[in-house]
Amino acid sequence: MGLPLAEAAEAKGGGPSGANPDVSLLYDINGLAKDAPGWFDHAMGFMGEYGIVPAMAVLMACAWWSVRRGRDTAPGMAALLWAPVAAGLALLVNIPIRDFVRRPRPALEHPGLDILVKGKTDFSFVSDHATLTMALGVGLFIAHRRYGLIGIGLAFVEAFCRVFMGVHYPTDVVGGLALGTAVVLLPAPVAMMLLTPLVRWVGTTRAAALVRSRRMPAPRAVPEPDGAVDEGARSRHRDNGLAA
Repeated sequence: MGLPLAEAAEAKGGGPSGANPDVSLLYDINGLAKDAPGWFDHAMGFMGEYGIVPAMAVLMACAWWSVRRGRDTAPGMAALLWAPVAAGLALLVNIPIRDFVRRPRPALEHPGLDILVKGKTDFSFVSDHATLTMALGVGLFIAHRRYGLIGIGLAFVEAFCRVFMGVHYPTDVVGGLALGTAVVLLPAPVAMMLLTPLVRWVGTTRAAALVRSRRMPAPRAVPEPDGAVDEGARSRHRDNGLAA
């Protein structure tokens, strides 16, 4: 089997007696893959590489179906629009971060890891998968609390999978979770201010079914109280009398 995981980690200064808890935790979590059966490793590798993001898309579709059946759908629909936009922005923000930090993948630095997905040669910090899934999860939470909590939970599962697979350090995925959250929440007030009127306008067009159920009536302007109408009529009457 070669050098034991703990000894390999210590050789790099990151084992139980080393000075780097990030590397030590990497070996501890990835060590679970060595003890797990092969089918479980394949399942974790597939889920961590390909499975979570489509699951987030299904959650967003469920949230869309639920939000559009409500009474005031505009804020929720605006949040659903903002979630993928913010996720894309978070991935763009990560490009200069990666180029600045230039952290190699764990497999290139530390022996003895069980790498479940081969061929990862780009920089490790910050994890794109953790960034993307957390951004979608937080955006979902703004739109729909229940589906958002499920999405955030899936983002944490994604983060664990990436370390389990041996393709990221723990701090890579923690940084991705933080980056995804920040890029969604910090510009959210401005984004919602811009997107909510857009959604309300779509609700008045032939594409209204995209943002609200056909069974729900279109929002109508709230009528003024009778007192306000009567006062306005009396005011106009007085003005006409003065003009005469």
